[in-house]
Amino acid sequence: MRLRDLFVLAGLAAVLLYAVGHLPSRGDPAAPAHRRTSPVGTPGAGTYYLEHALEDAATPNVVTAVLADYRSMDTLGETLVVFTGGVACVLILRRRP
Repeated sequence: MRLRDLFVLAGLAAVLLYAVGHLPSRGDPAAPAHRRTSPVGTPGAGTYYLEHALEDAATPNVVTAVLADYRSMDTLGETLVVFTGGVACVLILRRRP
């Protein structure tokens, strides 16, 4: 390993340690993920999902409502990526006569 690689690795480790040190503590109610509104005062998407899942999706399961109704196209895209990767692996690793 060259000296330059070690410096890059040390720099990356320093940035990661700095970032981890500034994360909110686990379970902190003031953390951005737990806010009901964004910093500009608009309601967050998670708040909307929790309050309207039963009305919009007609299902009591919030996870199902988010994945199947609100983010259905994103979930479909992720599924297609995984399927394409699986097909590519099968085509690469199959035995040829």
